[in-house]
Amino acid sequence: MIAFPAGTKVWIAGGVTDKGQYLASESSFYRILRSHGQQHHRGRANPPVRRKPPTSYKASAPCQVWTWDITWMPGPVAGMFFYLYLIVDIFSRKIVGWEVHDREGADLAAMLVQKAVWSEACISRPLVLHADNGSPMKGATMKVTLEKLGIMASYSRPRVSNDNPFSEALFRTCKYRPDWPTKGFAAKAEAQAWVKSFASWYNGEHLHSAIRFVTPSMRHAGLDRDALANRALLYANARTQKPERWSGKTRNWQPAGPVWLNPERDTSASEIRDAA
Repeated sequence: MIAFPAGTKVWIAGGVTDKGQYLASESSFYRILRSHGQQHHRGRANPPVRRKPPTSYKASAPCQVWTWDITWMPGPVAGMFFYLYLIVDIFSRKIVGWEVHDREGADLAAMLVQKAVWSEACISRPLVLHADNGSPMKGATMKVTLEKLGIMASYSRPRVSNDNPFSEALFRTCKYRPDWPTKGFAAKAEAQAWVKSFASWYNGEHLHSAIRFVTPSMRHAGLDRDALANRALLYANARTQKPERWSGKTRNWQPAGPVWLNPERDTSASEIRDAA
């Protein structure tokens, strides 16, 4: 057994092996280093920080968990932008509030949240609103408004880009629409008109793959069950008529289950699949 005095720095060098000497395996060296407190962070760089996992929230019905964010919309000249504020209900994927402004501000965000709560008539329900860590999300006006409305504020971890996936995915869908003007919007009014049209299409016409190809408005209003039941019956009849064309089960047309925001690792696989 190789022993080193406590506090002695031990260096593992390949030169010993090159001289034809074998002392111990690499794992043995590391074990000895750990036993003498030598296998730890050294140097002037900051040690790695283990971040706490994000808080998980489960939405089993509309108006339980919303997420929101702000994205840039190109203006008429390079370097000029409009700002799209967008709130989405993660259960139904419905856009429950949006505005286009020429600046970012907690006061503007607070007004949008208040209008969305009034529009959805959910002021008396417990609601979680998740956002990133920008100043509009954490401004004093925004915090006071959330407290007055009884909304629980939730925030992404600092410098973590994937804690707000529903809003990020919605922005991608928005900016990849064929009619998105790559050369920018000529004026704020034009940007507002475009978003109004997009929100109408997204909520009322877009068949969202994560909610069994129904529209967000249908799921939000609870109208998806009848539509999915009709699809299931249609597929079952088609399989009965020509079973040779089916090698397995028909598509799952059961309503999508609860949706998780940042599910914990021990969340059951079935629950996460339902949220996908």
